Amino acid sequence: MADPTVQLTRLLAIMTRLRDPEHGCEWDLAQDFASIAPYTIEEAYEVADAIERADMADLRGELGDLLLQVVFHARIAEEAGHFAFADVARSIADKMESRHPHIFGDQTGSMGEMRWENLKQAEREAAGATSAMDGVAGALPGLMRAQKLQKRAARVGFDWPDREGPKAKIIEEIEELEEASSDSREEEAGDLLFAAVNLVRAYGIDAEAALRAANVKFERRFRAMETLSQGTFPDLTLDQQEELWQAVKRDENSRP
Repeated sequence: MADPTVQLTRLLAIMTRLRDPEHGCEWDLAQDFASIAPYTIEEAYEVADAIERADMADLRGELGDLLLQVVFHARIAEEAGHFAFADVARSIADKMESRHPHIFGDQTGSMGEMRWENLKQAEREAAGATSAMDGVAGALPGLMRAQKLQKRAARVGFDWPDREGPKAKIIEEIEELEEASSDSREEEAGDLLFAAVNLVRAYGIDAEAALRAANVKFERRFRAMETLSQGTFPDLTLDQQEELWQAVKRDENSRP
């Protein structure tokens, strides 16, 4: 096993060299927080993809790519006099200790979801938060952010008492989308998706994870249809394509 201190020091030195004004890399020197933010997000999703595929060799590499993004941001911040990588590490270490008082403090008991959220809420309030919506990142994927906003609202009592409410809301939003003018159609479509997240959440299901799984399933089945059609899929009628879809589903359902 590699020495973590040695390798982290090496990585920080590499980034410092890449950002050296005289001898650094032209591309790395041209970057700022905003320009590398999309890469940071992309690397996080590639980590998730490697986990879903259970590819440990790829996961090791993707985690390295994600760590590089942290080092990159920290180096830019250090050059501007804001903070350095050590401050980033100290910040998260302090946070993890404060959020686990039953491990690092004198409290007893287990860490349930509500206790964790209460600690996070206390941190937000200490930072000046005035709304239950404060702190939900605007850059989150739409479904994930919708679920987080709904959870925040639910914690202060703004939530349906059962699943009938969100079910009825979905029907209402479908009707409004059907009746919407071209100018308001996108807004009504958003309302429908938001309502769907609310119903999924009522079943205790993570909407983002559920949709990601559905995407994987659809892609797998579509590729299987293309294979069965032996290259003729675009030329088939919709009924013929539906027959292939049903055949693929039956084949999947017949497997143990």
